[in-house]
Amino acid sequence: MNFHHARKVAKAHNITDLLAAHGVDTRDDLRAWLDIQPNRAALRAVKDVGPKTVDYLGNLVGGSQIAVDVHLRAFAAEAGVTDLRYEQLRTTYEHAAALLGHEPGGMEHAVWRLKAGVS
Repeated sequence: MNFHHARKVAKAHNITDLLAAHGVDTRDDLRAWLDIQPNRAALRAVKDVGPKTVDYLGNLVGGSQIAVDVHLRAFAAEAGVTDLRYEQLRTTYEHAAALLGHEPGGMEHAVWRLKAGVS
């Protein structure tokens, strides 16, 4: 990880401390741990951890979730979908993925790559 901000480094340490305290040692441990709602809430209680971080971590360990970031918000705004809270926009993307027959994480990744200019 190449963090340039002390706040991001502190957040990574705090997340690591929480996971270690809960016996989360492997990728599979983390994936199973994230499937339990109180654990997701505990992760959200870590300073500077929001819903995007929780969803993104789920994707990193093989889940298929929508982690709404600036790129996904911009894509939605271009489609006329504005002023939605994180959870509402995530649900909108999840419904769109289902209608199109895509995994949520795959759709998130495709939109992110498009808006980030990654080929």
